[in-house]
Amino acid sequence: MKRTRPSVLSIRKVTTLADPFADGILALLPRLRRFAAGLSRDAGEADDLCQTTIERALRSRSKWQEGTRLDSWMYRMMRNIWIDEIRARTRRHETFTDEEAGLGVGASGGQEARVALADMDRALARLPDEQREAVLLVMVEGWSYKEAAEIVGCPVGTLNSRLVRGRDALMALLGEAA
Repeated sequence: MKRTRPSVLSIRKVTTLADPFADGILALLPRLRRFAAGLSRDAGEADDLCQTTIERALRSRSKWQEGTRLDSWMYRMMRNIWIDEIRARTRRHETFTDEEAGLGVGASGGQEARVALADMDRALARLPDEQREAVLLVMVEGWSYKEAAEIVGCPVGTLNSRLVRGRDALMALLGEAA
């Protein structure tokens, strides 16, 4: 997956100017990039994952039903693409590198905030994939339990269990009282 970051212009080139589908994708782009960064733990891979997802969405446009939620369709597609990528890497016996501390830290902000964000990123990276997905979807992206369960493809109770375990693990990793 070696690509460049998707741009507004590249999406606009393949769609018409008054296109609600393309407008919806453009509006989702920041959220999709944040979710991709959480899944991949690498900024470059996150951009590649985002671009692959958008390309697939544009190719699969006829499968999306207008009136249904574009955001959950895109999140599910991104998750499935990521799972396929992990499986391919496993088959190729590639190793994963840890994310650099402070992914997503902007130029502004205090040193304490950067340290806290870096600690949180490292703690999230140590969670099992299923728990990390649940935490990212519910706590970071703001999805309801039901919506997150649909994106992940599991019952709500299972998602709730993963979320509770993920939160507990984060608190333990960050040294907070449970």
